Amino acid sequence: MREKAQLMDEKAIGRAITRISHEIIEKNKGVEEIVLVGIKTRGVPIANRISKKIEQIEGAGVNTGELDITLYRDDLKKVDVDPVLNGSNIPFDINDKIVILVDDVLYTGRTVRSALDAVMDIGRPRSIQLGVLVDRGHRELPVRADYVGKNVPTSKSEIISVKLAETDGEDSVTIKE
Repeated sequence: MREKAQLMDEKAIGRAITRISHEIIEKNKGVEEIVLVGIKTRGVPIANRISKKIEQIEGAGVNTGELDITLYRDDLKKVDVDPVLNGSNIPFDINDKIVILVDDVLYTGRTVRSALDAVMDIGRPRSIQLGVLVDRGHRELPVRADYVGKNVPTSKSEIISVKLAETDGEDSVTIKE
């Protein structure tokens, strides 16, 4: 697997977070009814960054939580016989709220399907929206992101690698083949 190209550096990721934050505020006519839920692992720091940016723009905080979808995956038996659970942390009510799921890469849509199941087990939101840093295409399920940092057409043999300072010590998005 060789690195093909850097798609986003720290500044590009920052600009994408800013744009997504503005789009969330505009689409929802403010932030009073929204909550952000990051899908573990890299969706969590992206959700936290969006939350901070929204607070800078609006002067109002947004509840932000973490969602572990391990037990909801449809490939669980293929992945691991004894899955490691990192636990969800959503210490607020999501009933009748606009839940915005946040992830790093949207690919087949299966992670989002698992996240939808997990959210619905927690409560009944008014609506659920999706924000991703990178949309690489190749959907297997009818899933579309409401907020996208960057659309990157890929082949199925290519891999998008997202690194974030909070989890990897640096901010970058690269494509590998």
